[in-house]
This record gives sequence, structure tokens and C-alpha cells, in this order.
Amino acid sequence: MALRIYTKTGDKGETSLIGGTRLPKHHIRIEAYGNVDELNSWIGLLRDQPIDANSVKILLEVQDRLFTIGSLLASDPEKESKMKLPEVKESDITLLEKEIDAMEEKLPPMKSFVLPGGNPIVSYCHVARCVCRRAERSVLRVAENEKVEEITYKYLNRLSDYLFVLSRKLASDLGATETPWVPRV
Repeated sequence: MALRIYTKTGDKGETSLIGGTRLPKHHIRIEAYGNVDELNSWIGLLRDQPIDANSVKILLEVQDRLFTIGSLLASDPEKESKMKLPEVKESDITLLEKEIDAMEEKLPPMKSFVLPGGNPIVSYCHVARCVCRRAERSVLRVAENEKVEEITYKYLNRLSDYLFVLSRKLASDLGATETPWVPRV
């Protein structure tokens, strides 16, 4: 018989971390990896759009790293895991930085903030960027009281930068207008 997707172990509002520790589903650690999971879904939606092959390749890498971050957050920091978990590495951040630099070389310099939008694909990228910032904030809240590797939130910070620059690149690729924010003063 195949395993069922439902276990009924969470029916009373708790879930298990890797290592067996039970936490309420509203615990900040659960919230953090839920935000990372939501971000991964938005990245998947963006990746499914008609965009260039290199961006798709990088977004697949990003999704893999987000699963890694989710698994690290889903692990009890007080228990030694019997399971070998993947890691986020400095080279993952370097990849994002190289991609940012390569995209920025081909984009006009920013003279003001830009309003999100201009094309649905660009808007998906901006939504992913905003969810990434939320995920980063929630991971930092976990890190205030529990062990979280610094590279985890450093990666999320750089990813939000990457997503912003990617939104600008996609706007350029799609011929979408970037609308500058002109503050009403």
C-alpha cells in the first residue's frame, strides 16, 4: 500500500520538526519555513513564464536552495539530526551576485525607485521579491532566539536583490515600461 499524504498528526495544531520535536503550527520557526515555501512557489510561477533560458536555470538553482533553507529551518536546532541535510554555501550567494552584476551591465542606471508592474511577468518577480523580504524577516526573528546559520538570511537578502534586478531585466526583455516613482511633495 502506498503512503498516504495525510497523517492526521497535525490535526490538533502541531507539527513535527526533523528530529521529532513537536511545535505549534503558529511557531515562528514554522512560519519562517512556510514563508520560504511560499517564496519557492512564487519562484516556480515566475520560472514557468516565457523568460530566457539562463533565468530559468538560475531560478531552478534558487528553488533548490530554498528547499535547502526550508529543511534547515524544519530541523530542531537542539538535536543532532540523523539525516544528512544539504547546506547553503557562500558560492550560492556568489552566483546570485554574478548574475546581478551581469544583468546590471546591460540595464540603464536607476535614477529613482520604480513602481512594481509593467507586465504580469515583471509583477510576478516583484511579488516574489516581496515574499522573499518577508521570509528573510521571519528567519531573522527565529535567529533572535534560536540557532540559524547567518548564511541562511544572507542568502535571502541577496536573493531579494537578485529578484529586483531580474524584474528590471525582464521589463527590458519584454519591452515593458518601468514607471519611476515620483513622490508627491
